[in-house]
Amino acid sequence: MSSTSSPKNNPPDHPQNYYLTTPIYYVNDAPHIGHAYTTLACDVMARFLRLDGVNVKFLTGTDEHGQKVEKAAIEAKQAPQDFVDRVSGNFRQLGQAMNFSNDDFIRTTEERHKKSVQALWRILKEKDEIYLDSYAGWYSVRDEAFYGEDELIDGHGGKKLAPTGAEVEWVEEPSYFFRLHKWQQPLLDFYGKHPDFVQPRTRMNEVKKFVEGGLRDLSVSRTSFKWGVAVPDDPDHVMYVWIDALTNYLTAAGYPDTKSQEFQTFWPANLHMVGKDILRFHAVYWPAFLMAAGVEPPQRVFAHGWWTNEDEKISKSLGNIIDPFKLIEQYGLDPVRYFLLREVPFGKDGDFSKTAMVTRMNSELANDFGNLAQRVLSMIHKNCDAQVPQPGAMKKADKALIEKAHSLLDALYPYFQEQAFHRVLNSLWRVIGDANRYTDEQAPWALKKTDQERMNTVLYVLAEVIRHLSILTQPFMPDSTGKLLDQLSVATSARCFAYLGPDYALAAGTSLPKPEGVFPRYAEEEGRESG
Repeated sequence: MSSTSSPKNNPPDHPQNYYLTTPIYYVNDAPHIGHAYTTLACDVMARFLRLDGVNVKFLTGTDEHGQKVEKAAIEAKQAPQDFVDRVSGNFRQLGQAMNFSNDDFIRTTEERHKKSVQALWRILKEKDEIYLDSYAGWYSVRDEAFYGEDELIDGHGGKKLAPTGAEVEWVEEPSYFFRLHKWQQPLLDFYGKHPDFVQPRTRMNEVKKFVEGGLRDLSVSRTSFKWGVAVPDDPDHVMYVWIDALTNYLTAAGYPDTKSQEFQTFWPANLHMVGKDILRFHAVYWPAFLMAAGVEPPQRVFAHGWWTNEDEKISKSLGNIIDPFKLIEQYGLDPVRYFLLREVPFGKDGDFSKTAMVTRMNSELANDFGNLAQRVLSMIHKNCDAQVPQPGAMKKADKALIEKAHSLLDALYPYFQEQAFHRVLNSLWRVIGDANRYTDEQAPWALKKTDQERMNTVLYVLAEVIRHLSILTQPFMPDSTGKLLDQLSVATSARCFAYLGPDYALAAGTSLPKPEGVFPRYAEEEGRESG
Protein backbone atom coordinates (compact mmCIF):
# COMPACT_ATOMS: atom_id res chain seq x y z
CA MET A 1 0.00 0.00 0.00
CA SER A 2 1.18 3.54 -0.65
CA SER A 3 2.71 5.28 2.29
CA THR A 4 0.44 7.59 4.26
CA SER A 5 3.23 9.46 6.07
CA SER A 6 3.34 13.25 5.80
CA PRO A 7 4.08 14.25 2.21
CA LYS A 8 6.46 16.99 1.18
CA ASN A 9 5.19 20.56 0.94
CA ASN A 10 3.98 22.02 -2.34
CA PRO A 11 6.37 24.23 -4.30
CA PRO A 12 6.24 27.83 -3.00
CA ASP A 13 5.22 29.33 -6.35
CA HIS A 14 1.90 27.49 -6.40
CA PRO A 15 -1.13 29.46 -5.16
CA GLN A 16 -2.38 28.78 -1.65
CA ASN A 17 -5.91 29.91 -2.48
CA TYR A 18 -7.80 29.85 -5.76
CA TYR A 19 -11.24 31.22 -6.63
CA LEU A 20 -12.78 30.11 -9.91
CA THR A 21 -16.27 30.60 -11.26
CA THR A 22 -18.60 29.54 -14.01
CA PRO A 23 -20.99 32.10 -15.45
CA ILE A 24 -24.30 31.91 -13.66
CA TYR A 25 -26.71 30.20 -16.03
CA TYR A 26 -29.88 31.80 -17.26
CA VAL A 27 -32.97 29.97 -16.05
CA ASN A 28 -35.30 30.53 -18.97
CA ASP A 29 -34.80 26.93 -20.18
CA ALA A 30 -33.37 23.50 -19.33
CA PRO A 31 -29.62 22.81 -18.96
CA HIS A 32 -27.81 21.69 -22.12
CA ILE A 33 -24.35 20.51 -23.13
CA GLY A 34 -22.92 24.04 -23.13
CA HIS A 35 -23.71 24.46 -19.44
CA ALA A 36 -22.17 21.07 -18.66
CA TYR A 37 -19.05 21.91 -20.69
CA THR A 38 -18.24 25.18 -18.93
CA THR A 39 -18.80 23.82 -15.45
CA LEU A 40 -16.88 20.65 -16.25
CA ALA A 41 -13.81 22.70 -17.18
CA CYS A 42 -14.01 24.48 -13.83
CA ASP A 43 -14.59 21.21 -12.00
CA VAL A 44 -11.47 19.63 -13.53
CA MET A 45 -9.47 22.74 -12.65
CA ALA A 46 -10.79 22.73 -9.07
CA ARG A 47 -10.09 19.03 -8.57
CA PHE A 48 -6.54 19.38 -9.92
CA LEU A 49 -5.79 22.27 -7.57
CA ARG A 50 -7.28 20.53 -4.55
CA LEU A 51 -5.18 17.44 -5.24
CA ASP A 52 -2.20 19.80 -5.18
CA GLY A 53 -3.15 21.05 -1.72
CA VAL A 54 -4.64 24.38 -2.84
CA ASN A 55 -7.54 25.93 -0.91
CA VAL A 56 -10.17 26.19 -3.68
CA LYS A 57 -13.44 28.07 -3.90
CA PHE A 58 -15.44 26.88 -6.90
CA LEU A 59 -18.65 28.77 -7.62
CA THR A 60 -21.52 28.17 -9.99
CA GLY A 61 -25.18 29.14 -9.92
CA THR A 62 -28.14 30.61 -11.73
CA ASP A 63 -29.07 34.04 -13.10
CA GLU A 64 -32.75 34.45 -12.29
CA HIS A 65 -33.76 38.02 -13.11
CA GLY A 66 -34.57 39.93 -16.28
CA GLN A 67 -37.18 40.38 -18.95
CA LYS A 68 -36.45 37.04 -20.61
CA VAL A 69 -37.09 35.14 -17.37
CA GLU A 70 -40.22 37.15 -16.69
CA LYS A 71 -41.56 36.26 -20.16
CA ALA A 72 -40.67 32.58 -19.74
CA ALA A 73 -42.50 32.50 -16.42
CA ILE A 74 -45.60 34.03 -18.00
CA GLU A 75 -45.49 31.45 -20.81
CA ALA A 76 -45.20 28.69 -18.18
CA LYS A 77 -48.15 30.24 -16.29
CA GLN A 78 -46.11 30.48 -13.11
CA ALA A 79 -45.12 33.25 -10.75
CA PRO A 80 -41.54 34.28 -11.51
CA GLN A 81 -40.18 33.05 -8.18
CA ASP A 82 -41.89 29.67 -8.54
CA PHE A 83 -40.56 29.41 -12.08
CA VAL A 84 -36.95 30.16 -11.15
CA ASP A 85 -37.13 27.84 -8.14
CA ARG A 86 -38.06 24.98 -10.45
CA VAL A 87 -35.59 25.70 -13.26
CA SER A 88 -32.71 26.50 -10.92
CA GLY A 89 -33.27 23.07 -9.39
CA ASN A 90 -32.57 21.54 -12.83
CA PHE A 91 -29.11 23.10 -12.79
CA ARG A 92 -28.43 21.69 -9.35
CA GLN A 93 -29.44 18.28 -10.68
CA LEU A 94 -27.02 18.71 -13.57
CA GLY A 95 -24.25 19.35 -11.08
CA GLN A 96 -25.07 16.14 -9.24
CA ALA A 97 -25.37 14.13 -12.45
CA MET A 98 -22.00 15.41 -13.74
CA ASN A 99 -20.30 14.94 -10.35
CA PHE A 100 -19.33 18.61 -10.10
CA SER A 101 -17.47 19.57 -6.93
CA ASN A 102 -18.54 23.21 -6.58
CA ASP A 103 -18.29 24.66 -3.08
CA ASP A 104 -21.12 27.13 -3.54
CA PHE A 105 -24.22 27.54 -5.68
CA ILE A 106 -25.49 31.09 -5.92
CA ARG A 107 -28.87 32.35 -7.04
CA THR A 108 -29.45 36.01 -7.84
CA THR A 109 -32.81 35.86 -6.06
CA GLU A 110 -31.05 35.20 -2.74
CA GLU A 111 -31.03 37.94 -0.10
CA ARG A 112 -27.24 37.83 0.19
CA HIS A 113 -27.00 38.75 -3.48
CA LYS A 114 -29.59 41.52 -3.35
CA LYS A 115 -27.65 43.05 -0.45
CA SER A 116 -24.38 42.77 -2.36
CA VAL A 117 -25.52 44.24 -5.67
CA GLN A 118 -27.37 47.11 -3.99
CA ALA A 119 -24.22 47.90 -1.99
CA LEU A 120 -22.18 48.02 -5.21
CA TRP A 121 -24.79 50.27 -6.82
CA ARG A 122 -24.70 52.71 -3.89
CA ILE A 123 -20.91 52.97 -4.09
CA LEU A 124 -21.03 53.63 -7.85
CA LYS A 125 -23.77 56.24 -7.33
CA GLU A 126 -21.81 57.94 -4.53
CA LYS A 127 -18.77 58.11 -6.79
CA ASP A 128 -20.90 59.70 -9.54
CA GLU A 129 -20.29 56.70 -11.83
CA ILE A 130 -24.05 56.28 -12.37
CA TYR A 131 -26.49 58.96 -13.55
CA LEU A 132 -30.17 59.10 -14.56
CA ASP A 133 -31.14 59.80 -18.18
CA SER A 134 -33.33 58.11 -20.78
CA TYR A 135 -32.54 55.33 -23.22
CA ALA A 136 -33.64 55.00 -26.85
CA GLY A 137 -32.15 52.19 -28.92
CA TRP A 138 -32.17 48.60 -30.07
CA TYR A 139 -32.55 45.86 -27.45
CA SER A 140 -32.49 42.07 -27.68
CA VAL A 141 -34.56 40.26 -25.08
CA ARG A 142 -32.86 36.94 -25.89
CA ASP A 143 -29.36 38.34 -25.44
CA GLU A 144 -30.34 40.75 -22.65
CA ALA A 145 -28.16 43.26 -24.48
CA PHE A 146 -28.37 46.66 -26.17
CA TYR A 147 -26.86 47.10 -29.63
CA GLY A 148 -25.80 50.09 -31.68
CA GLU A 149 -27.24 50.69 -35.14
CA ASP A 150 -23.88 49.83 -36.70
CA GLU A 151 -23.89 46.38 -35.04
CA LEU A 152 -27.23 45.23 -36.47
CA ILE A 153 -27.74 42.94 -39.45
CA ASP A 154 -30.74 42.68 -41.78
CA GLY A 155 -33.07 39.74 -41.32
CA HIS A 156 -36.02 38.38 -43.27
CA GLY A 157 -38.87 40.76 -43.91
CA GLY A 158 -36.80 43.80 -43.05
CA LYS A 159 -36.37 42.77 -39.42
CA LYS A 160 -33.34 44.02 -37.55
CA LEU A 161 -31.19 41.36 -35.89
CA ALA A 162 -28.40 41.44 -33.33
CA PRO A 163 -24.99 40.07 -34.37
CA THR A 164 -26.01 36.84 -32.61
CA GLY A 165 -29.06 36.49 -34.90
CA ALA A 166 -31.50 37.37 -32.12
CA GLU A 167 -34.37 39.71 -32.90
CA VAL A 168 -34.11 43.25 -31.54
CA GLU A 169 -36.79 45.76 -30.66
CA TRP A 170 -36.71 49.53 -30.33
CA VAL A 171 -36.83 50.56 -26.66
CA GLU A 172 -37.40 54.00 -25.19
CA GLU A 173 -37.51 54.38 -21.41
CA PRO A 174 -35.88 56.18 -18.46
CA SER A 175 -32.64 54.54 -17.46
CA TYR A 176 -29.66 54.90 -15.20
CA PHE A 177 -26.35 54.87 -17.04
CA PHE A 178 -22.85 53.81 -15.99
CA ARG A 179 -20.12 56.17 -17.18
CA LEU A 180 -18.36 53.50 -19.20
CA HIS A 181 -16.74 55.98 -21.59
CA LYS A 182 -14.39 57.33 -18.89
CA TRP A 183 -12.95 53.84 -18.32
CA GLN A 184 -11.76 53.32 -21.88
CA GLN A 185 -8.14 54.31 -21.24
CA PRO A 186 -7.95 52.73 -17.76
CA LEU A 187 -9.16 49.47 -19.32
CA LEU A 188 -6.57 49.63 -22.08
CA ASP A 189 -3.89 50.38 -19.48
CA PHE A 190 -5.09 47.39 -17.45
CA TYR A 191 -4.92 45.10 -20.48
CA GLY A 192 -1.41 46.34 -21.19
CA LYS A 193 -0.26 45.50 -17.67
CA HIS A 194 -2.08 42.15 -17.69
CA PRO A 195 -1.69 40.70 -21.20
CA ASP A 196 -3.01 37.31 -20.04
CA PHE A 197 -6.19 38.79 -18.55
CA VAL A 198 -8.26 37.31 -21.39
CA GLN A 199 -7.53 33.88 -22.82
CA PRO A 200 -7.19 32.52 -25.43
CA ARG A 201 -4.99 35.33 -26.70
CA THR A 202 -7.07 35.84 -29.85
CA ARG A 203 -9.99 36.82 -27.63
CA MET A 204 -7.82 39.38 -25.86
CA ASN A 205 -7.21 40.97 -29.23
CA GLU A 206 -10.98 41.11 -29.86
CA VAL A 207 -11.58 42.80 -26.51
CA LYS A 208 -8.85 45.41 -27.01
CA LYS A 209 -10.13 46.21 -30.50
CA PHE A 210 -13.65 46.72 -29.14
CA VAL A 211 -12.47 49.07 -26.40
CA GLU A 212 -10.14 50.97 -28.71
CA GLY A 213 -13.14 51.63 -30.96
CA GLY A 214 -14.68 53.80 -28.25
CA LEU A 215 -17.03 53.07 -25.37
CA ARG A 216 -20.52 54.46 -24.89
CA ASP A 217 -22.08 54.86 -21.47
CA LEU A 218 -23.98 51.74 -20.50
CA SER A 219 -27.66 51.48 -19.58
CA VAL A 220 -27.82 49.70 -16.21
CA SER A 221 -31.51 49.86 -15.25
CA ARG A 222 -34.93 49.13 -16.76
CA THR A 223 -38.47 50.32 -16.05
CA SER A 224 -40.44 48.23 -18.57
CA PHE A 225 -40.50 45.14 -16.32
CA LYS A 226 -40.26 44.47 -12.59
CA TRP A 227 -38.52 41.11 -12.20
CA GLY A 228 -35.13 42.18 -10.88
CA VAL A 229 -33.28 43.78 -7.98
CA ALA A 230 -34.75 47.17 -7.18
CA VAL A 231 -32.50 50.19 -7.62
CA PRO A 232 -31.81 51.68 -4.17
CA ASP A 233 -33.98 54.74 -3.48
CA ASP A 234 -35.73 54.46 -6.86
CA PRO A 235 -38.12 51.46 -6.89
CA ASP A 236 -39.46 52.34 -10.36
CA HIS A 237 -36.19 50.92 -11.74
CA VAL A 238 -34.75 47.43 -11.55
CA MET A 239 -31.10 46.76 -12.19
CA TYR A 240 -30.14 45.72 -15.69
CA VAL A 241 -29.34 42.04 -15.75
CA TRP A 242 -25.59 42.38 -16.32
CA ILE A 243 -24.73 44.56 -13.34
CA ASP A 244 -26.99 42.27 -11.32
CA ALA A 245 -25.61 39.00 -12.67
CA LEU A 246 -21.91 39.87 -12.71
CA THR A 247 -21.94 40.93 -9.08
CA ASN A 248 -22.66 37.33 -8.06
CA TYR A 249 -18.91 36.70 -8.08
CA LEU A 250 -18.47 39.36 -5.40
CA THR A 251 -21.49 38.17 -3.44
CA ALA A 252 -20.11 34.67 -3.04
CA ALA A 253 -16.79 36.09 -1.83
CA GLY A 254 -18.53 37.92 1.02
CA TYR A 255 -19.07 41.36 -0.50
CA PRO A 256 -19.82 44.01 0.72
CA ASP A 257 -17.82 42.92 3.79
CA THR A 258 -14.43 43.41 2.15
CA LYS A 259 -12.66 42.84 5.48
CA SER A 260 -14.14 39.38 5.96
CA GLN A 261 -11.84 36.37 5.90
CA GLU A 262 -13.70 35.02 2.87
CA PHE A 263 -13.16 38.17 0.83
CA GLN A 264 -9.56 38.61 1.93
CA THR A 265 -8.82 34.97 1.05
CA PHE A 266 -10.48 34.70 -2.33
CA TRP A 267 -10.78 38.11 -3.96
CA PRO A 268 -9.73 38.94 -6.63
CA ALA A 269 -11.05 35.86 -8.39
CA ASN A 270 -8.32 33.88 -10.12
CA LEU A 271 -10.46 32.71 -13.04
CA HIS A 272 -13.85 33.49 -14.56
CA MET A 273 -14.70 30.76 -17.08
CA VAL A 274 -17.24 31.89 -19.70
CA GLY A 275 -18.52 31.14 -23.18
CA LYS A 276 -17.24 33.43 -25.91
CA ASP A 277 -20.69 34.98 -26.39
CA ILE A 278 -20.52 36.76 -23.02
CA LEU A 279 -16.86 37.77 -23.13
CA ARG A 280 -17.55 41.49 -23.62
CA PHE A 281 -19.58 41.67 -20.42
CA HIS A 282 -16.87 39.94 -18.38
CA ALA A 283 -13.78 41.51 -19.93
CA VAL A 284 -15.03 45.09 -20.47
CA TYR A 285 -18.06 45.95 -18.36
CA TRP A 286 -17.16 43.89 -15.30
CA PRO A 287 -13.61 45.21 -14.73
CA ALA A 288 -14.91 48.73 -15.41
CA PHE A 289 -17.60 48.35 -12.72
CA LEU A 290 -15.03 47.02 -10.28
CA MET A 291 -12.39 49.67 -10.94
CA ALA A 292 -15.05 52.37 -10.61
CA ALA A 293 -16.05 50.94 -7.23
CA GLY A 294 -12.44 50.67 -6.04
CA VAL A 295 -12.42 46.85 -6.17
CA GLU A 296 -9.60 44.89 -7.80
CA PRO A 297 -10.60 43.15 -11.07
CA PRO A 298 -10.30 39.38 -11.51
CA GLN A 299 -7.01 37.92 -12.71
CA ARG A 300 -8.28 36.07 -15.77
CA VAL A 301 -11.31 35.57 -17.99
CA PHE A 302 -11.19 32.48 -20.19
CA ALA A 303 -13.70 32.43 -23.05
CA HIS A 304 -14.15 29.00 -24.58
CA GLY A 305 -15.80 28.15 -27.89
CA TRP A 306 -19.18 26.69 -28.81
CA TRP A 307 -20.27 23.19 -29.71
CA THR A 308 -22.13 22.29 -32.86
CA ASN A 309 -24.07 19.03 -33.26
CA GLU A 310 -23.02 16.98 -36.28
CA ASP A 311 -21.83 20.21 -37.96
CA GLU A 312 -25.13 22.03 -37.29
CA LYS A 313 -25.56 24.99 -34.97
CA ILE A 314 -27.29 23.85 -31.79
CA SER A 315 -30.63 25.52 -31.29
CA LYS A 316 -34.00 24.80 -29.77
CA SER A 317 -35.73 25.57 -33.07
CA LEU A 318 -33.71 22.88 -34.88
CA GLY A 319 -34.48 20.36 -32.16
CA ASN A 320 -30.83 19.31 -31.87
CA ILE A 321 -30.15 20.33 -28.28
CA ILE A 322 -27.71 17.88 -26.68
CA ASP A 323 -29.13 16.76 -23.34
CA PRO A 324 -26.29 15.96 -20.90
CA PHE A 325 -28.59 13.80 -18.73
CA LYS A 326 -29.32 11.53 -21.69
CA LEU A 327 -25.64 11.36 -22.65
CA ILE A 328 -24.72 10.22 -19.15
CA GLU A 329 -27.53 7.64 -19.17
CA GLN A 330 -26.39 6.28 -22.53
CA TYR A 331 -22.61 6.34 -22.19
CA GLY A 332 -21.78 6.70 -18.50
CA LEU A 333 -20.55 9.73 -16.58
CA ASP A 334 -16.77 9.56 -16.83
CA PRO A 335 -16.66 8.78 -20.56
CA VAL A 336 -18.80 11.88 -21.17
CA ARG A 337 -16.54 14.01 -18.97
CA TYR A 338 -13.48 12.67 -20.77
CA PHE A 339 -14.80 13.19 -24.28
CA LEU A 340 -15.91 16.78 -23.76
CA LEU A 341 -12.44 17.91 -22.74
CA ARG A 342 -10.52 15.54 -25.02
CA GLU A 343 -12.17 16.03 -28.39
CA VAL A 344 -11.47 19.73 -28.98
CA PRO A 345 -8.57 22.03 -27.99
CA PHE A 346 -10.13 23.96 -25.12
CA GLY A 347 -11.00 27.47 -26.21
CA LYS A 348 -11.91 26.58 -29.80
CA ASP A 349 -15.27 25.66 -31.29
CA GLY A 350 -15.99 21.95 -31.56
CA ASP A 351 -18.42 19.57 -33.22
CA PHE A 352 -20.23 16.96 -31.17
CA SER A 353 -20.54 13.57 -32.85
CA LYS A 354 -21.69 10.34 -31.25
CA THR A 355 -19.44 8.43 -33.63
CA ALA A 356 -16.43 10.44 -32.48
CA MET A 357 -17.44 9.93 -28.88
CA VAL A 358 -17.74 6.16 -29.19
CA THR A 359 -14.43 6.03 -31.05
CA ARG A 360 -12.69 7.92 -28.25
CA MET A 361 -14.27 5.75 -25.57
CA ASN A 362 -13.36 2.50 -27.28
CA SER A 363 -9.87 3.35 -28.52
CA GLU A 364 -8.54 5.55 -25.73
CA LEU A 365 -10.47 4.51 -22.63
CA ALA A 366 -11.25 0.84 -23.22
CA ASN A 367 -8.28 -0.13 -25.42
CA ASP A 368 -5.48 2.13 -24.22
CA PHE A 369 -5.97 2.87 -20.53
CA GLY A 370 -8.51 0.20 -19.64
CA ASN A 371 -6.69 -2.64 -21.36
CA LEU A 372 -3.35 -1.56 -19.84
CA ALA A 373 -4.75 -1.68 -16.32
CA GLN A 374 -6.80 -4.83 -16.85
CA ARG A 375 -4.06 -7.00 -18.29
CA VAL A 376 -1.39 -5.83 -15.80
CA LEU A 377 -3.60 -6.28 -12.76
CA SER A 378 -4.90 -9.61 -14.06
CA MET A 379 -1.33 -10.91 -14.51
CA ILE A 380 -0.45 -9.77 -10.99
CA HIS A 381 -3.55 -11.46 -9.60
CA LYS A 382 -2.82 -14.70 -11.44
CA ASN A 383 0.97 -14.91 -11.21
CA CYS A 384 1.92 -12.94 -8.07
CA ASP A 385 -0.55 -14.34 -5.51
CA ALA A 386 -2.72 -11.21 -5.90
CA GLN A 387 -0.03 -9.07 -4.28
CA VAL A 388 2.12 -6.18 -5.43
CA PRO A 389 5.23 -8.03 -6.73
CA GLN A 390 8.71 -7.55 -5.33
CA PRO A 391 10.83 -5.87 -8.03
CA GLY A 392 14.39 -6.85 -8.80
CA ALA A 393 17.13 -4.78 -10.36
CA MET A 394 15.79 -2.09 -12.70
CA LYS A 395 16.93 -2.05 -16.32
CA LYS A 396 17.18 1.01 -18.56
CA ALA A 397 13.68 0.52 -20.02
CA ASP A 398 12.18 0.19 -16.53
CA LYS A 399 13.82 3.36 -15.27
CA ALA A 400 12.85 5.29 -18.40
CA LEU A 401 9.15 4.47 -18.04
CA ILE A 402 9.11 5.13 -14.29
CA GLU A 403 10.82 8.48 -14.86
CA LYS A 404 8.20 9.48 -17.43
CA ALA A 405 5.50 8.80 -14.84
CA HIS A 406 7.37 10.64 -12.09
CA SER A 407 7.92 13.72 -14.26
CA LEU A 408 4.33 13.94 -15.50
CA LEU A 409 3.04 16.31 -12.82
CA ASP A 410 5.66 18.97 -13.56
CA ALA A 411 4.80 18.71 -17.25
CA LEU A 412 1.08 19.18 -16.56
CA TYR A 413 1.33 22.31 -14.41
CA PRO A 414 1.82 24.83 -17.23
CA TYR A 415 -1.04 23.31 -19.21
CA PHE A 416 -3.42 23.68 -16.29
CA GLN A 417 -2.23 27.25 -15.76
CA GLU A 418 -3.23 27.92 -19.38
CA GLN A 419 -6.50 25.92 -19.09
CA ALA A 420 -5.17 23.72 -21.92
CA PHE A 421 -7.03 20.60 -20.79
CA HIS A 422 -6.56 18.80 -24.12
CA ARG A 423 -2.78 19.13 -23.70
CA VAL A 424 -3.00 17.63 -20.23
CA LEU A 425 -4.80 14.60 -21.64
CA ASN A 426 -2.39 14.36 -24.57
CA SER A 427 0.51 14.16 -22.11
CA LEU A 428 -1.21 11.52 -20.00
CA TRP A 429 -2.07 9.41 -23.03
CA ARG A 430 1.48 9.57 -24.34
CA VAL A 431 2.64 7.84 -21.17
CA ILE A 432 -0.25 5.36 -21.43
CA GLY A 433 0.97 4.58 -24.95
CA ASP A 434 4.54 4.20 -23.69
CA ALA A 435 3.33 1.82 -20.97
CA ASN A 436 1.44 -0.32 -23.48
CA ARG A 437 4.47 -0.50 -25.77
CA TYR A 438 6.68 -1.38 -22.79
CA THR A 439 4.27 -4.17 -21.87
CA ASP A 440 4.39 -5.61 -25.38
CA GLU A 441 8.18 -5.36 -25.55
CA GLN A 442 8.84 -6.89 -22.12
CA ALA A 443 6.13 -9.58 -22.53
CA PRO A 444 5.70 -10.42 -18.84
CA TRP A 445 3.40 -13.35 -19.77
CA ALA A 446 6.40 -15.02 -21.43
CA LEU A 447 8.76 -14.15 -18.55
CA LYS A 448 6.58 -16.27 -16.25
CA LYS A 449 8.24 -19.36 -17.76
CA THR A 450 11.81 -18.05 -18.06
CA ASP A 451 12.51 -15.36 -15.45
CA GLN A 452 10.09 -14.96 -12.54
CA GLU A 453 12.09 -12.12 -10.97
CA ARG A 454 12.14 -10.18 -14.21
CA MET A 455 8.39 -10.70 -14.62
CA ASN A 456 7.88 -9.31 -11.10
CA THR A 457 9.98 -6.25 -11.93
CA VAL A 458 8.08 -5.52 -15.14
CA LEU A 459 4.69 -5.90 -13.48
CA TYR A 460 5.78 -3.75 -10.55
CA VAL A 461 6.93 -0.99 -12.88
CA LEU A 462 3.63 -1.11 -14.72
CA ALA A 463 1.56 -1.09 -11.52
CA GLU A 464 3.47 1.93 -10.26
CA VAL A 465 2.98 3.74 -13.58
CA ILE A 466 -0.75 2.96 -13.47
CA ARG A 467 -0.85 4.40 -9.93
CA HIS A 468 0.62 7.67 -11.20
CA LEU A 469 -1.66 7.80 -14.21
CA SER A 470 -4.73 7.11 -12.09
CA ILE A 471 -3.90 9.82 -9.55
CA LEU A 472 -3.24 12.39 -12.27
CA THR A 473 -6.37 11.49 -14.24
CA GLN A 474 -8.67 11.89 -11.22
CA PRO A 475 -9.74 15.48 -12.08
CA PHE A 476 -11.21 14.28 -15.38
CA MET A 477 -12.67 10.90 -14.37
CA PRO A 478 -12.88 10.73 -10.57
CA ASP A 479 -15.11 7.66 -10.33
CA SER A 480 -13.23 5.49 -12.83
CA THR A 481 -9.78 6.37 -11.57
CA GLY A 482 -11.00 5.87 -8.02
CA LYS A 483 -11.88 2.29 -8.95
CA LEU A 484 -8.41 1.78 -10.44
CA LEU A 485 -6.78 3.10 -7.28
CA ASP A 486 -9.00 0.78 -5.24
CA GLN A 487 -7.68 -2.13 -7.31
CA LEU A 488 -4.14 -1.02 -6.46
CA SER A 489 -5.08 -0.79 -2.76
CA VAL A 490 -4.03 2.85 -2.64
CA ALA A 491 -5.40 4.45 0.52
CA THR A 492 -7.90 7.26 -0.02
CA SER A 493 -5.59 9.54 1.96
CA ALA A 494 -2.70 8.78 -0.42
CA ARG A 495 -4.33 9.86 -3.69
CA CYS A 496 -3.28 13.51 -3.80
CA PHE A 497 -0.30 14.80 -5.75
CA ALA A 498 1.94 14.93 -2.71
CA TYR A 499 2.04 11.12 -2.80
CA LEU A 500 3.37 10.92 -6.33
CA GLY A 501 6.98 9.94 -6.86
CA PRO A 502 9.25 7.17 -5.57
CA ASP A 503 8.97 8.06 -1.87
CA TYR A 504 5.37 6.84 -1.80
CA ALA A 505 5.62 3.98 -4.27
CA LEU A 506 3.53 0.83 -4.06
CA ALA A 507 4.77 -1.49 -1.30
CA ALA A 508 5.66 -5.03 -2.38
CA GLY A 509 3.47 -7.64 -0.74
CA THR A 510 0.37 -5.47 -0.54
CA SER A 511 -2.73 -7.57 -1.20
CA LEU A 512 -4.78 -6.55 -4.21
CA PRO A 513 -8.45 -7.31 -4.90
CA LYS A 514 -9.58 -9.22 -7.94
CA PRO A 515 -9.34 -6.78 -10.89
CA GLU A 516 -12.42 -5.67 -12.78
CA GLY A 517 -12.72 -3.73 -16.03
CA VAL A 518 -13.35 -0.02 -15.56
CA PHE A 519 -13.88 1.28 -19.11
CA PRO A 520 -16.44 -0.68 -21.16
CA ARG A 521 -16.57 -0.86 -24.94
CA TYR A 522 -19.61 0.55 -26.74
CA ALA A 523 -21.45 -0.38 -29.90
CA GLU A 524 -20.95 2.46 -32.35
CA GLU A 525 -24.52 2.91 -33.46
CA GLU A 526 -26.42 2.90 -30.20
CA GLY A 527 -23.80 3.74 -27.61
CA ARG A 528 -24.54 0.63 -25.59
CA GLU A 529 -21.94 -1.66 -24.12
CA SER A 530 -20.85 -4.25 -26.62
CA GLY A 531 -20.15 -7.81 -25.76
